[in-house]
Amino acid sequence: MKVHMINVMVMAFAAATLMMATMATAGTVEVKNKDGIGSYLADDKGMTLYVFKKDSPGKSACAGPCVEKWPLLSDEYVSASSGLEAGDFGVIARDDGKKQTTYKGLPLYYFFKDAKAGDTAGQGVNNVWYVAAP
Repeated sequence: MKVHMINVMVMAFAAATLMMATMATAGTVEVKNKDGIGSYLADDKGMTLYVFKKDSPGKSACAGPCVEKWPLLSDEYVSASSGLEAGDFGVIARDDGKKQTTYKGLPLYYFFKDAKAGDTAGQGVNNVWYVAAP
C-alpha cells in the first residue's frame, strides 16, 4: 500500500512539473497596429517582435553579441491571437543550442532598446531589422 501511494505521489509530481514547464515556455503572439509602422507582431505583453533580413527560413544568422541586442523569442508553444494561424509558428534549434520561435519559418527577436509595450525602436535598424509583419 505504501509503495502504491509513493508511486501515485511521484506520478502527480511528474505531471505537475511537466505542466509547469509547458506553461513556462508557452506564449501568445498578437497583431498590433501603429501609425507609421502598420500591422506587426507582439508578444502577450505588447513587446514588439522583429525579423532579421540576413536570416533564412529555419536558420538564424544572429549570434554572439548580436543576441545581446536582439534577444530571442523562445516560446516553444505559441498561442496565436485572432488573425494569426498557430501553424505559422514553430521552433528551431540554433547553432548555439538555444531554441528560438519562428513565424513562417523566420526567427523572431526582441530589441534591447524597446523599453515598453508598443515601442518599435528596432524598425529599420541598419536596413536589416524590421518589425515582424503578419
